[in-house]
Parts: sequence; structure tokens; C-alpha cells
Amino acid sequence: MFSISVVVIACPCALGLATPTAVMVATGVGANNGVLIKGGEALERAQKIKYVIFDKTGTLTQGKASVTDAKVFTGMGRGEFLRWVASAEASSEHPLAKAIVEYARHFHFFDEASATSQTPSKESTISGWLLDVSDFLALPGRGVKCFVDGKQVLVGNRKLMTESGIAIPDQVEHFVVELEESAKTGVLVAFDENIIGVLGIADPLKREAAVVIEGLLKMGVKPVMVTGG
Repeated sequence: MFSISVVVIACPCALGLATPTAVMVATGVGANNGVLIKGGEALERAQKIKYVIFDKTGTLTQGKASVTDAKVFTGMGRGEFLRWVASAEASSEHPLAKAIVEYARHFHFFDEASATSQTPSKESTISGWLLDVSDFLALPGRGVKCFVDGKQVLVGNRKLMTESGIAIPDQVEHFVVELEESAKTGVLVAFDENIIGVLGIADPLKREAAVVIEGLLKMGVKPVMVTGG
């Protein structure tokens, strides 16, 4: 105690600079690693944090949806099925729609081309493979509805199918449940009031997400995920 008293009396400036210097260094190192800290008070209060709330898309996940499964329940070929679905979704701005169109484009021009030993031209991958669409209608929270070559096409979730009076066969429902249990989104596709296929879409986790969650748990901090779906 006597030694500390001597230091405080003899070196007040050093002690006065110690804390702001430590805060400046800590916030600087944090900024270099993409962590922005408002100031010393926020840094001091951080030790009392009990919960960390994460957004899902783009924070815990990569933020880019991709099609992982495509199953047709009728005799239609997968290539033709994907062409119809992509034609219906091409006018939509939804991230899932873009993932479907990209998957269909890749399948149509690369998977099929490799099977027939043909090299797709650059021009063909840009245009000429989608079908003409009319009466396109985007239904928020449900999916899309349109007409392709005179046939009504619906691409969306169970709610869209139910509202449209389309029955979901047991085998289709079981497949969608399997997708959901694997943390995937099941997108149902119906032509002329009959469900003919399902697409599975997922947004993969970032590789470091599990490490961050594990680290927080070891620190006694409870992670919480807030998501709209």
C-alpha cells in the first residue's frame, strides 16, 4: 500500500495516461480485425455481457442461397423441369429465385452439355433457353405465380399451394419435411394444379460460425439467433 501511494504521488501523469492508452490500443486492434468499439465505457461494460444476438443470413451463414436438391415426382425430365421453374422465377428479385435460376442455368448448359459432349457457347448461356412468361405475379411470403406456354406455374411454399387449392401428396410432404430437418428450405413447384417437383435450397454456414459460438459458450455468454425464417 505504501509503495502504491508513492507511485500515485510521484507518477500521476503515467497513471493518467495508462487507461486511455490501453483503450486506444484495444480499440485500434479491434478495428483492424473488423470489430468497432465505441469507446472505453463500452469496452468496460463488455465484460458484463450475458447474451450475444446474431442475425442469421450473412452473419452466421454465407449469405448466398444455393440449390442443393431437385426432385421431380412425375415423368418430366429434370432439365425440362428446371427450365420451366427458372422461366417462372427469372422475373423475381427474391434471393431464392436467383439461386434457382443460377442452378437451372448451370444444369442446362454444363451438366447436360457434358452428358452430350457439347461445349455451350457464351451466347447460348445468356439467352434463348428460358420460356416465355405471362401474367407474372409475385406473392410476398408465399412465392410466384405465372403462365408459361399457357400452363399455370406456381413456385413457392405450402401456403401458396394451399391457398391455390392444390393438394400436397404424402410423398412430396415427406420430402419437404426431410429438407426442413436438414435446415433447408423446400420450394414446391406445381404445373396446372398438380405438384410435380420440389427444390431444396440452403444458405451454408460460415466456417468460423461454429468456432465463434463455441467460444462464446466457453465464456459463459449465451448466443441467440434472430431470423425471419
